[in-house]
Amino acid sequence: MTRIRGLCRHGIWLITLCALAVPTACATAHAGSEGTAGGALAAVAATDQFFADYLDPDGRVVRRDQGGDTVSEGQAYAMLLAVGMRDETRFRRVWTWTQANLQRSDGLLSWRWDDGRIVDDGAATDADLITAWALGLAGDRFGDPALTAESKRIGRAVMGVETVTVDGGRMIVAGPWATTDSVVNPSYIVVGAMSQLWWLAGDPAWSSVAATGRDVLERQMAATPHLPSDWSDVDGVPTAAPDSSSARFSYDAGRVLVQLAMDCDASGRALAAQAWPFFAALDTEDVVAAYAVDGTPMGSSRHPITLVGAAASAHAAGDDTGARRLLDAANELDERSPTYYGSAWIAIARTVLDTRLLGGCA
Repeated sequence: MTRIRGLCRHGIWLITLCALAVPTACATAHAGSEGTAGGALAAVAATDQFFADYLDPDGRVVRRDQGGDTVSEGQAYAMLLAVGMRDETRFRRVWTWTQANLQRSDGLLSWRWDDGRIVDDGAATDADLITAWALGLAGDRFGDPALTAESKRIGRAVMGVETVTVDGGRMIVAGPWATTDSVVNPSYIVVGAMSQLWWLAGDPAWSSVAATGRDVLERQMAATPHLPSDWSDVDGVPTAAPDSSSARFSYDAGRVLVQLAMDCDASGRALAAQAWPFFAALDTEDVVAAYAVDGTPMGSSRHPITLVGAAASAHAAGDDTGARRLLDAANELDERSPTYYGSAWIAIARTVLDTRLLGGCA
């Protein structure tokens, strides 16, 4: 049974269901049958679980299963989920902590904080991009121009120092450190965030960055079984992660399928759907944490992120039953072996795949 602690706490579920029922100006191009009250309840339950287990009262997200440190992506996830739940108090608490402890002078976020101080001030593009997205949504939903201005400031910094020129367009790389060698983490190509920023910030350049990212992912995922890799170059050639000897689909790349499945562009959703035959042929309990890009299992360890990625692929292919089965399996696995990362991505996937709580497509 899915853990639900304090589902009705602060009346969040009522706010969520009301928000889901209110028509928005932007229709969600990829909303399926799960854009319902049932999908919203599952998303709220998963979000509430993540907050209960990993969010401290002062607004810091703690990786309790990884030594108790904090990383910028965790803060970004919490802000995104809070704004999705229309929880302004929690959103502001997380942003206040993030701004005070992680934000650099250029607007980007230092990657890692531990034991009361920053221990790595390098920026990670995914955290910066999702933070800009969350701030833009919050500025719009909470009627606060200061949040909108901060979203635009961070977005400009991402565009300025975390992209490189590829075939005349701009391409997201892993961070400021990655521009020289054009190192790409495909899971940082958050096309849904780019679509929202194009609308919220009024910056059409995001459309071009998203298009370049899709082109790279299309090249990377061209070969059967169409799995994205954790790392690649700007041409889409899979490369080994810094801690690996070979290219693989694992803890990073599972996020790619979620992000493509929520893409406002049909071509992105089609890319996510390509991987579904591979996962559909597997029993749920046989889905392991890591695969070579040719689909060969790498060990027997399991992690919710792979199940979440498989669920996103099913959703993109129109198999909502398969998607629900895999998300439920991810929940069950996280109950047995709780992790910050698994909990966060279960909440994010349920929110973006099953609801319209993070907005639609302009």
